[in-house]
Amino acid sequence: MNWPVLVRAGVLGLHLPPDVFWSMTPAELALLLDTEVGPGPMDRAGLAELERRFPDNARKDKE
Repeated sequence: MNWPVLVRAGVLGLHLPPDVFWSMTPAELALLLDTEVGPGPMDRAGLAELERRFPDNARKDKE
């Protein structure tokens, strides 16, 4: 994370008091800055890949 840029955006750009800025989660700050944090939601291809890698029936075989 580029903390100097985030602090400037929060304290100078959004006019947040420092204690409020430092008490926020990255997700809360991203919401105020109208940016995304982390990957987006999983799509069908991602779910299919998880199902392929971790099939439900693998657990039944071990019981």
